Amino acid sequence: MYQLAILYLAGILAGFGLANLPTSAIITPGIAEFFAIIGGIAVIVFSVAILYLGLKAILRK
Repeated sequence: MYQLAILYLAGILAGFGLANLPTSAIITPGIAEFFAIIGGIAVIVFSVAILYLGLKAILRK
């Protein structure tokens, strides 16, 4: 279960990376806004998953 929490943490960090993607010649502002939305959703989903793992571990003891 510890490895699963690390994997979810990596998902949160990837979501932050997508949410803070800078614009460039290849990545237009519209694409950057789309990635920011996807990154925000990823952060929320993986944060909820880590909270669920934590609550499950607390209630098991």
